[in-house]
Amino acid sequence: MDVINDWENQALTNRNRLAARAYFMGYASPELAATYSRELSRGFVQLSGPWRFRLFDSPRSVPAATMATYADEWDEVEVPHMWQVDGYGKLAYTDEGFPFPVDQPFVPGDDPTGVYQRIVTLPELAAGSREIIRFDGVESYAELYVNGTYVGMTKGSRLSAEFDITDFIHAGDNLFVVKVLQYSDGTYIEDQDMWWASGIFRDVYLMERPAARLDDFYVRTHRTGDAAELTIDVRTTAAERIVWRFATAGTTVAETEIDPATGRAALTIDDARFWNPEDPFLYDMTIEVYGADGLSEVVPRRQGLAEVTIENGRILLNGTYFKMHGVNRHDGDDHKCRAVGLERMRRDLELMKRHNINAVRTSHYANDPRFYELCDEYGIMVLAETDMESHGFENIGNIATVTDDPAWEPAYVDRIERLVMQERNHAAIVAWSLGNESGYGCNIRAMYAKAKELDGRPVHYEEDRNADTVDIISTMYSRVSQMNDFGEHPGPKPRINCEYGHSMGNGPGGLSEYQQIFDRWDNLQGQFIWEWCDHGIAAVDENGRAYHMYGGDNGDYPNNGNFCIDGMVFPWQEPSPGLTEYKHVICPVRVAFDAATGELTVTNKRWFTTLADIRIVLETLVDGDPVASREVVPGEVAPGESATIPVTVDAAACGETLLTARVFTTQAKPWCEPMYQIGVYQFAVANTGHAVIEVPAAAAPTVDEAECLLTVTTRDARIAFDLASGEIRDWRSCGRTVVAAPIKVGFWHPLVDNHQQEFDSIWQENFINVMQTSTRSVTWHREGPAVVVEVAQRIAPPVHAFGMRCTLVYTIWPSGRVDLAVSGEPYGDFCDIIPRIGISFEVPGEDRAVEWYGHGPGENYPDSLKANPVGHYRAKVDDMFTPYVFPQDCANREGVRWVALRSSHGDGLLVTRPVGVDAATDPFSFSAWPYTCEDIDAARHVCDLEPRDTVTVNINDQVLGLGSNSWGSEVLDSYRIRFERFSFAFSLRPLASADIVAGLAPIKEV
Repeated sequence: MDVINDWENQALTNRNRLAARAYFMGYASPELAATYSRELSRGFVQLSGPWRFRLFDSPRSVPAATMATYADEWDEVEVPHMWQVDGYGKLAYTDEGFPFPVDQPFVPGDDPTGVYQRIVTLPELAAGSREIIRFDGVESYAELYVNGTYVGMTKGSRLSAEFDITDFIHAGDNLFVVKVLQYSDGTYIEDQDMWWASGIFRDVYLMERPAARLDDFYVRTHRTGDAAELTIDVRTTAAERIVWRFATAGTTVAETEIDPATGRAALTIDDARFWNPEDPFLYDMTIEVYGADGLSEVVPRRQGLAEVTIENGRILLNGTYFKMHGVNRHDGDDHKCRAVGLERMRRDLELMKRHNINAVRTSHYANDPRFYELCDEYGIMVLAETDMESHGFENIGNIATVTDDPAWEPAYVDRIERLVMQERNHAAIVAWSLGNESGYGCNIRAMYAKAKELDGRPVHYEEDRNADTVDIISTMYSRVSQMNDFGEHPGPKPRINCEYGHSMGNGPGGLSEYQQIFDRWDNLQGQFIWEWCDHGIAAVDENGRAYHMYGGDNGDYPNNGNFCIDGMVFPWQEPSPGLTEYKHVICPVRVAFDAATGELTVTNKRWFTTLADIRIVLETLVDGDPVASREVVPGEVAPGESATIPVTVDAAACGETLLTARVFTTQAKPWCEPMYQIGVYQFAVANTGHAVIEVPAAAAPTVDEAECLLTVTTRDARIAFDLASGEIRDWRSCGRTVVAAPIKVGFWHPLVDNHQQEFDSIWQENFINVMQTSTRSVTWHREGPAVVVEVAQRIAPPVHAFGMRCTLVYTIWPSGRVDLAVSGEPYGDFCDIIPRIGISFEVPGEDRAVEWYGHGPGENYPDSLKANPVGHYRAKVDDMFTPYVFPQDCANREGVRWVALRSSHGDGLLVTRPVGVDAATDPFSFSAWPYTCEDIDAARHVCDLEPRDTVTVNINDQVLGLGSNSWGSEVLDSYRIRFERFSFAFSLRPLASADIVAGLAPIKEV
């Protein structure tokens, strides 16, 4: 603030308040790149007056109507809205279809239109000054009128537009009117996968520019050893002297004057500190413009020094090789749709950095100018995409309908030109992108030529599949095997996977296998998860219950349903389990441990900085509980290098010994506190198991066989079997219910989005989700001190002639423990993949305290485990349920050795593998919900779910991996399970309040 105030005082000394207001904006002509001051990127600064103000907000308080006016006062905390979220018309969602007949360039005659107006009091302009109005986002077409006179129009919804209104205003009150149409011919190239919404959704503001002013500037960096050689081109009006200066911590490090005649200059910064995503250093750059009366304006900018080149088919940043571990990001706010405020942008970037993400693709349009400034600040590399997608033409058989039509070339070129001209001074931008899913044709070649004319950085466009024109080869949703082929057989240009890992609902799975391929091959230089955040819009149902809307919830038709709910972050900006997994998969500090040699190897997978800030906490676990801890310091390990540290781990004489390595950074950063965990690894050390303790059995159970009921009674328990169905009808121990609903063998769980294609092509037509159970026989006999009940069942779908012949063997021991062994023999011709193989039952609703030894603490699946090491964990059933916008299977925990569900009094049920089975080498999985499977499958929103007075428990021998096949990759073969022969067994033991289960030795009754 001291520097800013000094600049203000310099301007005021020259009696030029208008200059002071202008340079705080840092803007000039329509071509000028956005240059925010340091304070602006952190919030609004009020200095000598309302130097920046929002002109128009969306209507909120008047009845819904096609034509609307609004002239409320600006609130600095508020941001503009899309008018549909304020009650004007309805939001609609389609993935690729235009919401009107395709008849380019025509749009519907009934085109929803909004009219915004505001009276603004303006002072008299100084001689030679100009008044500029700027729109950072208006969708999709706008006309500006000032004092009743037409000024101009703008298209390009997510691109900024400026108008010189000097000749239309006067001192005093001025009437500003903006007419906005929802659809225009520009809509045909704005068919991105998102809500159809309209209005002024980014800031609108006025700038008063002095007579002597900066109109444009363009800074380029070239690295020579440790020195930065910088060049600048400027355009000015009435400038007689121009000073260009770089400073840091208040000290000038380089300065020169720019010749106003040529507009060019060069300077060198010795021992320069170059920008990179791990150390995003920014210099304080200023450009001072002097006119006939002296200093006219000062344009401040935080400038990073970055040079992006391609050498030998590899992208280099300041001469250094790197990889992008990124995400695709749409603008999104669950209350304001695409109207995204500064704090939400900050939260997005902080979450990215906290999850080891170093790159973002601005899919599929230019972002708010402040976003690029924040990427400079936080250290996020940007694949800067312009506002371009014509996906809807795919529905008429030619996605390139307008892309390969020369008549559309000006519109295409305009969109990349405006983006590059505005944002090319940002160090964070490593490449430009010409748009998305618009086919390939002459207009792409024209866009590329314009981008290269304006800036030298690489250019990307995925549908130029072989990069005949662009500089980067790119694919979407390539499978792991395909990416390996691409890496093994590199092309002449660098390659990225601009979309993969489709994050719809629960998932994605298989990220670890992808990462192994990305790490293996140097020519694979980046991957971008689809996508960052769910597009859900907050709503409340008629009963006051909150939920989030998606396609079809507004009566919009046609729609693509919940296909917009496909982010790694929930609409309320909370990380999903998928994002947590991604964080650990891409952790830039890799740890390996060889238990045989006792060597811990730490590898630096950063690209620019050492591991000087890294501490690794090693924790020895025995049967899931920590018994020892120590810290190791890898030291200043250089990028790409490794350090080997001797580590001694004492294996337990009895039980399973694991070593967990947690990686922390000691540095406090804008996005994290000191000792923030950036990764976790776990290694098996030893497994000696527990000796089986043989104890004399209590009195053998008694058996009472009535007409339809078989009752087995032990000292403390009573179990009643239905002799017709073979199901447990009642199980009580010490006077309380143990199981509240029958135990059933199952192959289905609530459908997850990532299995939708399997459902559509396999499960639905084979009725896997509605298989029926028929009991063929129920018999019983005594076996030593136990009673054995054997049930033969057929589980099969309607319509078809295949199924599974299952045998369930219940062994009831005198202690009240029940061992259940299940085997299945398929018949018929179906042997495809299925969701799971296991059992389900219900326990009393008070049994909501869950304790387990297995992967945790968070949700995990067979192909999504890295973020959740094995340990001894506790949770509540309700807290374990993941609130996916579209309810689906969740709460699974893998690698489980045992699990207990208990009431607040401590009694409940313990599930383990049977005595004699090593659960460490043959673990299982479980999930527990306050709902039934049918409840979840029937729900379309979280508000549809009503908690029951029982808890559903699923104990699974096998669970299908997640994959990302909602639109991406199928489940990898190693994580598939099939409708084939199986056998498994579990032991179920009632628990009393005093029972301790951790480290419990197996007991065999003899």
